[in-house]
Amino acid sequence: MERASVSIIIPAYNEAEIIGDIVKRIRTLYPDFEIIVVNDGSTDATGELAKQAGAIVYSHPYNIGNGAAIKTGMRIASGDILVLMDGDGQHEPEDIGKMVGFFPDFDMVVGARPLKNHASRARALGNRIYNRFASYVAKFKIDDLTSGFRAIKSDIACRFLYLLPNTYSYPTTLTLGVLRSGRSVKYMPINIRIRKTGKSKIKMFGDGVRFFMIIVKICSLYSPLRIFLPVSMVLFVTGFLYYVYTYLTSGRFTNMSALLFTTAMIIFMMGLVSEQICQMRFERSEGDKLQ
Repeated sequence: MERASVSIIIPAYNEAEIIGDIVKRIRTLYPDFEIIVVNDGSTDATGELAKQAGAIVYSHPYNIGNGAAIKTGMRIASGDILVLMDGDGQHEPEDIGKMVGFFPDFDMVVGARPLKNHASRARALGNRIYNRFASYVAKFKIDDLTSGFRAIKSDIACRFLYLLPNTYSYPTTLTLGVLRSGRSVKYMPINIRIRKTGKSKIKMFGDGVRFFMIIVKICSLYSPLRIFLPVSMVLFVTGFLYYVYTYLTSGRFTNMSALLFTTAMIIFMMGLVSEQICQMRFERSEGDKLQ
């Protein structure tokens, strides 16, 4: 079996202090791998130093976002397997070989960080909550929803290119998209280095809300009833309990109970219609692929 080609995509924004060393380490360990550094509008020498170290460098004219840099790298990469990693030195290049070793048995391999490696207890708690919610949506245990260190088959990654946002929340979208489309995912435990230069560009509240909205969006896109049905049930149960209360206290059926029952039914029917549309979209896309 012919060995698959590998492209390593590294988004970088003002990482001049570390990017050269990262590229050199990767080049030494994997001389046959394609290394792409997407310089996302850096104001320092990130692009020049990455190029000197042996990477293919593509520069954005201004800072667009981490996800946008990843998408740019995907568009120009030539490998059958894409390895996505951060450019801040927290990921160990030695783990790349371990990830690639799981192919072609899996469609995507994700580096799962232990909770102790998160920047703070609050962030670790937030990630645990998002992992639980995403696991419910995907019907699959997700160990690390937001990890930016992963490897994925190129053809699968390109199928989800249009869904990926320009922000740091692209791992969330990619993970849920791959899982809900019936692809296989492997979580590989990793350790990350403590960031020595600069600070994390992820904002806990702003990006946290964005992660939540992306989970809801992907769930609505791939499995609508996972959202519509619980909402419908909550409204129906609330209406029933309120009806019991008003019947026992005043012996009547109120307009509020009627409104809650009606709304629950409408939401449930919307979920059924959305589920059918989702199924038709999948059947059409799979049919186009077979032709």
